[in-house]
Amino acid sequence: MSLQTQSVALQTAPPKRIAADVVVEALKAEGVKVIFGMTGGAIMPLYDALFRDGSIQHITIGHEQGGTHMAEGYARVTGQVGVILTTSGPGATNLVTGLTDAYMDSLPIVALTGQVPTRAIGTNAFQEAPITEITRPITKRTYLVRQADDLARIIPEAFHLARSGRPGPVLIDLPKDVLSSSTSASFVGPWRNGHTVRALPDPTQIQEAVRALVQAKRPIILAGGGVLLARASHELRELAERLRIPVTTTHMAVGCFPEDSSLSLQSLGMHGTAYANKAVPESDLLIAIGTRLSDRATGNLQTFAPHAKVIHIDVDAKEIGAKLPTHIGIVADAQSALRALNRATRTLTLDHSAWLSRIAQLKREYPMRYVPSDHTIKPQYAVQVLRELTQRDAIVATDVGQHQMWVLQYYTFTEPDTNLTSGGLGTMGFGFPAAMGAKIAKPERQVICVSGDGSFLMNVQELNTAVRERLNVIVLVFNNRALGMVRQWNHFFYQGRYAESLLHSPAFDRIAEAFGAKGLRAERPDELRSVLREALSYKDGPVVVDVHIDPEENVFPMVPPGGSNAQCWLKAEDAHA
Repeated sequence: MSLQTQSVALQTAPPKRIAADVVVEALKAEGVKVIFGMTGGAIMPLYDALFRDGSIQHITIGHEQGGTHMAEGYARVTGQVGVILTTSGPGATNLVTGLTDAYMDSLPIVALTGQVPTRAIGTNAFQEAPITEITRPITKRTYLVRQADDLARIIPEAFHLARSGRPGPVLIDLPKDVLSSSTSASFVGPWRNGHTVRALPDPTQIQEAVRALVQAKRPIILAGGGVLLARASHELRELAERLRIPVTTTHMAVGCFPEDSSLSLQSLGMHGTAYANKAVPESDLLIAIGTRLSDRATGNLQTFAPHAKVIHIDVDAKEIGAKLPTHIGIVADAQSALRALNRATRTLTLDHSAWLSRIAQLKREYPMRYVPSDHTIKPQYAVQVLRELTQRDAIVATDVGQHQMWVLQYYTFTEPDTNLTSGGLGTMGFGFPAAMGAKIAKPERQVICVSGDGSFLMNVQELNTAVRERLNVIVLVFNNRALGMVRQWNHFFYQGRYAESLLHSPAFDRIAEAFGAKGLRAERPDELRSVLREALSYKDGPVVVDVHIDPEENVFPMVPPGGSNAQCWLKAEDAHA
C-alpha cells in the first residue's frame, strides 16, 4: 500500500517534549475517546502521560485478551478504531488471540504495547517478547519504534492502515526509553484528517452486473460482513427491495438486512436456515458482497451455487475468485459498489414474482422448528422470550458454540451492528468483553451477552471490570454442563464418546454475586420469563443469569463438515438416514 506521508506535518522547532506526550496528542487527534488496557513496567511512561492529560477515558481490564475483545466490540458498533494498550512480555503476548480474531473478522484495532529499552532488545531481558514478529502474520502491519521523532508519523499512519481498505489490527511496539526520551517532533493533524478514501468500482464492471441482473430469473444476494464494515446496510436494503431480490447473509453480516422482511432468508451455511441453504443452489445469479465465502457459509463448493453466474464485490481483490469461480469481479467497498448499482438500476423494473413464490414455498416447507418442553428450558425458547422482552431492540453479543447458533436462528435481527459475534476464529470468551465494549460505546442501548458455560469462564475475570465501571450488561449463560457444540459433534461423528466435552459447571449466579454483580438463576420454563424481566429491569451494573437449558438439545439445521448445504440435517434422524 502506498502511504502519502506528506499529509502529516512535523514541526522541528523547540521546545522539546516527552515522547509519551506526543503519543497522547496523536491519539486525541485521531479522535480516540476510550482506551482499554492494563499498565506495567515498560508502558508506564505512556500511562503517566495519559494520567497527566486526563481527557481520554481508560478502562482497566482484567486480562489483555478480554481488553482486545472490548476494543473489537467498541469498533463494531461505532465504526471507529478500537484501541488496546498494555505492557511488554506477557502483556503483549496475551493480545495474540484477540488480534487474530480482529484480523479474521476485519475489525480496525490499534494495539500499543510497551517494550524493554532499545539497548535490551534481543537480550532476553525481563518481560521481553518479540511481539512485532509474533503478530506480523495476524496484523496488517507492525511497528517497532526506535526513534521518538518517528512517533508523530507512525501513529496516524497506523490508524489509517487499521481503518482503510479491508480493516484490521495494527500493532505499535513502544520501547520504554523511546517513550521517556525527548523529541522536537510534534503532531499537527491526522492522516487525511481522519477520513478514509473509498475504493470506487469500475463503471464497466457495474454495467456488466446490471446486464446480469436483467437476464437473471432467480437472483440471490449473499451479504457478508463487509456490508456492515462499509456502513452499507441502507444501500443493500434499497437495492434488494427495489429489485425484489432475496437476501441471505453470512453470520458476520447478521443485521445488515432486516430478518423480518419477506425477502430475508436469514443466514446460510452449517447452521443456517434450510430455506436459505436450499434456495442458493437453485439460483441463477449470486451477488456476493463483502464476504470471503468461508467453508462454514458455503459447505461443499461444488454444490453451493452450481447453476449461478457469480458477481463478487469485495474491497480485497485477493478474495475475488479465491474460492468460487467468479464471472464479474468488482473491487470496491460495499457502500460504493451498492451506490453505483442503485444508480445504474434506478429505472429498471424486474419481475421476480415466480422466484419469490418459490422462496415462500421453501419457507413453508422448511421452517425453523424445535420440540418445546414444559419440564426443561429449551434454548430456542429462551432466545424467543429474550427477543419478545427486548422487543428486538438490543445489541446482542455471543460467544462461540451452540448458544451462538440459537441466537442467530431465533432472535430476528433487524438493525445493523446489533449482533456481535466471532466469525472467522470462533473465539470462546469473545462475547462478554465485546458486549462491554459495545456498552461503553453506546451507553444508552440495552446490551446483552448470550454465552455458554464453557465460553463464559474464558474471560469471567472481566466481571470485575464491569462491576467497577458499573456497566449494565446482562449475561445469559446457557448452562448445559458441556462444551455444547463439541458434545454435539461427539454425538454425531464419534459414536457418543464425549471425550472431555462434559463440564462440571459452577453456580454462575453465585460467581456473579462474589464479584459484586447481580446473580439470577432460571431452571424451569415457567420461571424463565420472570427472571429475564428482573434482569432487564436491573440498571445498577452487570447481571448474570444462570439459565439451565436442556443438556441434550442439539442445533438444527446442520450441514455435516464437507457436506452440501442443500442436504442439511433438519433433525437428529437425518444424520442416520
